Amino acid sequence: MVCNRPVPALDEPLKKLLGAATAKVMAEHLDLHTVGDLLHHYPRRYAERGELTALADLPLDEHVTVVAQVADARVHTFNRGGRGKGQRLEVTITDGSGRMQLVFFGRTVHFHQKELLPGRRAMFAGKVGMFNRRLQLAHPEYKLLDADSDTETVKAFASELLPIYPACKQLESWTIEQSVGIALDSMAATAWAGLVDPLPPALREGRGLADLPDALTRIHRPRTKADIADARDRLKWDEAFVLQVALARRRHADTQLAAVPRRPAPDGLLTAFDARLPFTLTEGQRHVSKEIFDDLATEHPMHRLLQGEVGSGKTMVALRAMLAVVDAGGQAAMLAPTEVLAQQHHRSVTEMMGDLAEGGMLGGADKATKVVLLTGSMGAAARRQALLDLVTGEAGIVIGTHALIEDKVQFHDLGLVVVDEQHRFGVEQRDALRGKGRQPPHLLVMTATPIPRTVAMTVFGDLETSVLDQLPAGRSPIASHVVPAADKPHFLARAWERVREEVEAGHQGYVVCPRIGDEEDQKANQKGAKKKPSPEDEAEKRPPLAVLDVAEQLRAGPLAGLRVEVLHGRMHPDDKDEVMRRFAAGEADVLVATTVIEVGVNVPNATAMVIMDADRFGVSQLHQLRGRVGRGSAAGLCLLVTEMPEASPARQRLGAVASTLDGFELSRIDLEQRREGDVLGQAQSGVRSSLRVLAVIEDEEVIAAAREEATALVLADPDLTAHPALRTALDALLDKDREEYLEKG
Repeated sequence: MVCNRPVPALDEPLKKLLGAATAKVMAEHLDLHTVGDLLHHYPRRYAERGELTALADLPLDEHVTVVAQVADARVHTFNRGGRGKGQRLEVTITDGSGRMQLVFFGRTVHFHQKELLPGRRAMFAGKVGMFNRRLQLAHPEYKLLDADSDTETVKAFASELLPIYPACKQLESWTIEQSVGIALDSMAATAWAGLVDPLPPALREGRGLADLPDALTRIHRPRTKADIADARDRLKWDEAFVLQVALARRRHADTQLAAVPRRPAPDGLLTAFDARLPFTLTEGQRHVSKEIFDDLATEHPMHRLLQGEVGSGKTMVALRAMLAVVDAGGQAAMLAPTEVLAQQHHRSVTEMMGDLAEGGMLGGADKATKVVLLTGSMGAAARRQALLDLVTGEAGIVIGTHALIEDKVQFHDLGLVVVDEQHRFGVEQRDALRGKGRQPPHLLVMTATPIPRTVAMTVFGDLETSVLDQLPAGRSPIASHVVPAADKPHFLARAWERVREEVEAGHQGYVVCPRIGDEEDQKANQKGAKKKPSPEDEAEKRPPLAVLDVAEQLRAGPLAGLRVEVLHGRMHPDDKDEVMRRFAAGEADVLVATTVIEVGVNVPNATAMVIMDADRFGVSQLHQLRGRVGRGSAAGLCLLVTEMPEASPARQRLGAVASTLDGFELSRIDLEQRREGDVLGQAQSGVRSSLRVLAVIEDEEVIAAAREEATALVLADPDLTAHPALRTALDALLDKDREEYLEKG
């Protein structure tokens, strides 16, 4: 039997409400499909008719909406190159402090001239361009904001708040405003039928928050600025609370799973390893290790995020956790994002363990285990042996790339999965490795990209967090400087002199470039060139510098006579490993590389790093790269080379990196400079961000309070039986993709 239940008003397709043409544009360009989507498309700011918006801060090449007054309008006649004369209307608008030009061509010139009389105020929308060194809007859409002569009407008209929406070329802000008005009237007419309020009444009343129909009405049709503030307070809670409930349920579900407790044997492998350490663990390492060992000893799987500064000793903490699991009769697997990193980890782990890593081998210590490497490019014989060592339990520790998650790989008793640089792995990859345990293995996720507390709560909210922010004794400070190659070419010449001086003093250096420079790389670059370049790239008008070209120039020029080697991702894995081995052994002076050296590479003798086209890298990436120097007793030097002009945002970003070594401070700067959706949307879960008013940096208090409320609610009612509306809101937030993302952690 077919049920003809009426569609709840919020789920009603926009096509029914606004007509097919408008609905199509909204779906294609703004990803808005239903009445609910439209009502949650909030204004990004508000203009007052009585105030003029600042024209001085308009971003070049972006679609904007401004409220301004016509200062002057003139028609000019010009020759059209053999096609007779044409007419152009130039209108100057002002906001009282800055000026801007509007230009119109063609048949509509006289119509616009009659409309845009000096003194008239209007809302103008268009793409900001530049002509004769002046900002310009060509053929902008506009809406006149004239008022009647009646004083009261003028006063009301002037003080009205005008919502300005995130818009697109095909749909101006005021068209969206009209559409939202139709949606609001339609919802009010049905007494907001089908509207689900996710906040439990007790929570809403206890925190003095507006109800949902009121909040949606106020954010779109505010009478006062207080209306906007109240509406945003309420809507931020919706976003924070629903997401935190999803994460709290994930954490609760994990506590219901059974895992094998892994307690290290007294006087076992871990004790033997600790006794050989040539240094003392930092207080931070001891504290974090205790948190991990406590988790490993429980009957539920550990889910812990270990974030630490570059060089804070995360690998040591992870290795001790792996040894504890081996002590308890289990196996541990470490998943690395690249072959270079997997090989580097394997090399450093076996070096740290010495004969404790030679289990079953001649000369292996009594309590030793076997440490194997598994990557996609290994030879058939070595691969067969590694697989055999895993399935028999001969190997207690395996370090590998995504090759670890192939069907052929079987473990004897997988007890711990360590995922390094978690942001580089897809959910499916992590999940597949965790599925190889007879019972869910414990999980330790590591990242050297420091994450502000609120982002950790929001993105990794189903993981307990440990932070290592103390550098081990013996690590040296790193001096960082911006080298403006275009303004001051002699600074770049001095940079190469500094590299030479470091080598002459017995040290080594890195030169990092954004591109490889072989034919494949050029093809990829040409393909990418079809995409619209950013204004900064446009300013440069050249492809990024390449490893192969720069290495050749350095060998023939400023670093002639030094042993210069190259390393990049498209080299054969054996060649990459050989280059890294030679560099680590001091048989090469300078390594010219791509970001393949970004994480895990540990050469204490390397003290200098020159990053070419540093403006092409993100803040966190620069911080990661810089962490490759200063790893020994000698001080580190990092030079950020750029051709960007001094006033550009790129130079400000580089200045921020040079000014602090605090990764948490830099991650905050990084997040403030990027759209939040990059952090919380596609970058994390492969779907559009659900956060529209919540700002993870500014709204720390809301997120922390929502987490507390969500945890308490889920503890009392894990299935949300008493909260059907919250359950519905959760289903809406967690479409299939996002649900799987949270399920797999």
